[in-house]
Amino acid sequence: MLLPLLEATADAATDVGTRSPFTSVLYWVFMIGIIVVFYFVMLRPQKKQQKEQEAMLNALKPGDSIMTTSGFYGIVLDIVEDTVIVEFGNNKNCRIPMNKAAIAQVERPDEAVEEDTDTSKENKEDKKEKKSKLSLGKKKEDE
Repeated sequence: MLLPLLEATADAATDVGTRSPFTSVLYWVFMIGIIVVFYFVMLRPQKKQQKEQEAMLNALKPGDSIMTTSGFYGIVLDIVEDTVIVEFGNNKNCRIPMNKAAIAQVERPDEAVEEDTDTSKENKEDKKEKKSKLSLGKKKEDE
């Protein structure tokens, strides 16, 4: 967007016979600005995501429920360096060794229970609030 404007300004300066030093400085500032924006938009979030993925895989332990990159759900049985032995489905004979990098998501059984209890408490509180509001509304209608 600004590059054609800079080129037009540079062409106009060379047509006159002298090139303005301001034009070349502005051109380099613009190019450096593009590189900085590219870093903050593309590279930095990617590095952050890689660190999160690495932390997730390092915290992996036997008994965790996982989802693979291909969408299969299973339970981790054993971990040996970069290889994980996963049990898929209800069939106890379906144990497949796979690479740790193929794990997309990890869910620990204790975390799932905590989330369920939190939502059930919130639901009970919401129901109590709705009942109290309904009873107040009925009282006002009766008057």
